[in-house]
Amino acid sequence: MKKHSGMRPHDIVVLLKIAAKQDQDWYMKDLSYELGISGSEISESINRSIIAGLIFPDKKRLMKSAIIDFLQYGLLYVYPQEPGALVRGMATAHSAPPLNDTIKSEEAYVWPYGKGNLRGQAIEPLHPNIPEACLKDEKFYELMALCDVLRVGRAREKNLAIEELKNRLC
Repeated sequence: MKKHSGMRPHDIVVLLKIAAKQDQDWYMKDLSYELGISGSEISESINRSIIAGLIFPDKKRLMKSAIIDFLQYGLLYVYPQEPGALVRGMATAHSAPPLNDTIKSEEAYVWPYGKGNLRGQAIEPLHPNIPEACLKDEKFYELMALCDVLRVGRAREKNLAIEELKNRLC
């Protein structure tokens, strides 16, 4: 068995992209194309996730409750984020669906993105290609935004995000 050298931020991106596909068939080359991540990185990411117990060895089925646990209890500590400068970008965290209708806030959080339509505090995405990938897949966008709530949100926002993630993943 390969040595596990720790999870990388884009491993979460890959897992959530698989989750967004739900029951659709997919291939690693599809994930590579849709996320803008090389095929070898997708393969290595899936292998790290198998070793970590987040995806079954068949490389197709997610261990959803383990992913929820990791997101809920580990994401903030492994990939912390402090909101940055005001920039133009694409809405994330509570500023994006699905929580933007529930949580009204004066502060907007965005992934820096030149073609974005919102000005807000910068949140560094888990992978630089996330904004482009999210424009093509609404379900994936919502999952990634919910993850950012766990990285930068307050207790109430985090609780709402966990409930939404459980509804979407389990």
